[in-house]
Amino acid sequence: MNVLLVRHGETAWNREGRYQGRTDIPLSEVGERQVRALGARLASVPIAIAVASPLARARATAEAIVEASRLELDPGLVEISHGAWEGQLASDVARDHAEMFGVWRTAPGRDSPAGPGAETLGDVEQRAWPVLAKICERLGEHDTALVAAHDAVNRVLLCRVLGLPLARIWSFRQSPATLNVLSGPSLAELQVVRLNDAEHVSPVVGETQHRAL
Repeated sequence: MNVLLVRHGETAWNREGRYQGRTDIPLSEVGERQVRALGARLASVPIAIAVASPLARARATAEAIVEASRLELDPGLVEISHGAWEGQLASDVARDHAEMFGVWRTAPGRDSPAGPGAETLGDVEQRAWPVLAKICERLGEHDTALVAAHDAVNRVLLCRVLGLPLARIWSFRQSPATLNVLSGPSLAELQVVRLNDAEHVSPVVGETQHRAL
């Protein structure tokens, strides 16, 4: 079975470097172009199940790939809550919350909050991993699922599949409208076949700069 794990396209807050978290920010015009390109790339792939975060940016990304009537929304896939950081520029957060920001951007671990009053990566794993597990239970041997989610959610799921501790979430990128492909006979045996594949929206060596989550 295969899981197409995608991140939503760019938003205005991504471009500005603002923390989004659970704030429901729509795709920008650039983001809309990005997800159309992703949809065109995946047009020939038969998708048996499509599940997305209910936040508008993830939902619109999924709807560029499958018909809206086929899309399931699961709150377990919403982006990590950044608490008081949401809406703030990352540069301001780095200045005003230097110690907490430093931990978050270097080695956050399972229990480090992603801002004052925010979730931890462990919280995200506890709600997002069961969503992936339920999806895999529904897939046949040759079936493919689409999962449209967010930067931190994708990183947490990928760390679990790769056997990496959550402190290593910054070891790889998740560009806007990126594609990750997981494949294997079961959830426990999933392998990462493609990681942060955004060739449809950016040059192979022109990696998109990481901004705020």
